[in-house]
Amino acid sequence: MDDTQPPKWAKPVLEFGPVLGFFAAYLWLKDRVFTIGGTDYEGFIVVTAGFIPVFLISMGILWRLTGHLSRMQVVTAVLIVVFGGLSVWFNDPRFFKMKPTMIYLLFGGVLGYGLLRGRSYLQYVMDGVMPLTDAGWMILTRRLMLFFFGLALLNEAIWRTQTEEMWVYFKTFGLTAAIFVFFMAQGALFRDHSTEEKDDKGA
Repeated sequence: MDDTQPPKWAKPVLEFGPVLGFFAAYLWLKDRVFTIGGTDYEGFIVVTAGFIPVFLISMGILWRLTGHLSRMQVVTAVLIVVFGGLSVWFNDPRFFKMKPTMIYLLFGGVLGYGLLRGRSYLQYVMDGVMPLTDAGWMILTRRLMLFFFGLALLNEAIWRTQTEEMWVYFKTFGLTAAIFVFFMAQGALFRDHSTEEKDDKGA
C-alpha cells in the first residue's frame, strides 16, 4: 500500500478551489444569456451546471489522495447535486440558493438530535482534531448547533432580500468568514476544556 502523503496544499485547493471557481465564473458570465436547446439560461444557471461536476471531480481526487471523505463532505456533495440539479432542470436559481440553508439546517438538526440523546455527534466526527473534555464537546456542540441554525436563517434572508450578486459574495466569502470567526471565538472554551494539559501533567 502506498503511504505517500498528498501535498499540504492539495486539500484546501480541492475543497475551496471549486467555490472560488464558481465565484470567478459567475462574475464573468452573470450578465450573459445562453440559448441551449431552444431554452434561454442565465449565466448563474450555466455556472451552476458547471460547478456540479467540478465539485464532484474535486471530491473524487481528494478521496483518491487521502483515502476518505468526511460525512459533512459527502452530505454537502449530495445536496449540491440535488439542489444544483433542480436549479438547472427547472432553470430556476432559487433551488441552488436554498442549498446552504438545507445544509446548515441538516447539520444543526443532527447535532440537536444528538444533544437530545445526551451525546455529542460533533465529538464523534472531530474527536481526533480537537482534544476536549466531554463537557467541552457538549458545550461546543450546543453552540455550533445554534450557529448553524443562525447561518440557515441568514442565508434565507440574504438570497430572498438581496441581489443575486450580493448572495454570491455572501456564499463565497461571508459564510467562510463567519465559520472562521465562530471557531476563533471559542478560544476560551478550547483553553478551559482542553485535555492536552491534563495529559501532559499525567505523563
